[in-house]
Amino acid sequence: MRLGARGKIASTAVAAAVSLLTAGMSSATATGAGTGATPLAVQQSGPIFNNPLGSAAEQNAIRTKILEYVGSSPAGSSIKVALYHLWDSGVAQALVDAHERGVDVRMVLDESTVSSRTSDPSYGLLRDALGTDSSQNSFVTLCPEGRSCLGRPEFGTSINHNKFWLFSQVDGASDVVLQTSSNMSPSAYSAFWNDAYVVAYNSGIYQAYSGYFSALVGKDWENWRYTSSSWSPYKAYFFPYYPGTGNSKDTIWNTLDNVTCTYTQDGATKHTKVRVAMFKFTRQGVADKLVELKKAGCSVELVYTSTDSKDATGTAGTWETLHSVSGFSPVCYYDDHDNDPATAARIVHSKYLLIDGKYDGSVNKVLWTGSHNYSGPALRENDEALLKVDDSAAHDAYVANFNAVKAAARPGVNDNTPACKGVVNQPE
Repeated sequence: MRLGARGKIASTAVAAAVSLLTAGMSSATATGAGTGATPLAVQQSGPIFNNPLGSAAEQNAIRTKILEYVGSSPAGSSIKVALYHLWDSGVAQALVDAHERGVDVRMVLDESTVSSRTSDPSYGLLRDALGTDSSQNSFVTLCPEGRSCLGRPEFGTSINHNKFWLFSQVDGASDVVLQTSSNMSPSAYSAFWNDAYVVAYNSGIYQAYSGYFSALVGKDWENWRYTSSSWSPYKAYFFPYYPGTGNSKDTIWNTLDNVTCTYTQDGATKHTKVRVAMFKFTRQGVADKLVELKKAGCSVELVYTSTDSKDATGTAGTWETLHSVSGFSPVCYYDDHDNDPATAARIVHSKYLLIDGKYDGSVNKVLWTGSHNYSGPALRENDEALLKVDDSAAHDAYVANFNAVKAAARPGVNDNTPACKGVVNQPE
């Protein structure tokens, strides 16, 4: 595949991110290991980015890592997967093969992974090999039709939007969490920019995710309550956020509320940098907060795929809010590169927040990533997970990825379009 100018820029920046990560990741793993990190574990922890404009290997980077972990899971270990859509028979077969060699494979999928693409063979392969009885060591189970596993029925339609993989043991590491923004489907690799973050040798975060996985399998929405768990340098947040209403019960709003935009360091006045890469941005309170931070002196950058616009009453939406302050120019990535509606447009599908500056009273570099869009359903209704990483090297690798995505984005700042303003539906 030949790369155009945008593709070359993106590929170079992603390569730079990988080099930067390799140089600095030892601090991330050593801080969070807790059980005696090894040099191999250092290599296991950190971010992974696909590049839909790159080679086949670059497009499939996240998929390849997942298959590597599945393939190296030994007999007697376990693999737990919570996923929105699995439309990749190669990945399904790898999980079946792991089960057949003695690995416990446990999966919880959104029901739409079956009903919205009935011709795809992936679920059938898993169902026939693993069974659907969640009391067994291996199984695949579905959330209720039209609802997430933990969403309350009175809130209406919701989804299990999770995208995480848990490996009790792989070749060279244990207690591995792989939190990603990527579903398992061809377009997720070849058209969508996605990220993943791997945590190895951190039993606290692994157990926190495992507990959430058990809650998803149990589908006990009546007793579900929003929860979070910290194991340095990580923190995990598990949704839906119930009970709660308003901005004070919004994980992202509260995170941004902890940002100090202007501060003094070494006698110099500095400004905190806030960067957001987001598939869907329709949460008004978060849009208001970003604009507030820009007005307060923060440097704010946003690359997104979909917002919402004025409704029938003329009430402004997030698109109007995000374009309401001078010096803040959101960049839209919805590139129908082949003018064929039957194929997937190129989009940013990642969902991450980067803060470089004064956060929670300290000067630091921090990132948050996961399946969590900045939308109402992602907060109150959907099954979602969000991972905080307090590490400068990881943050800087994400900045390189952010710059690559932003450089490749079309229509870019010329985003007064139906697709960018949410008038055209964006299928997940």
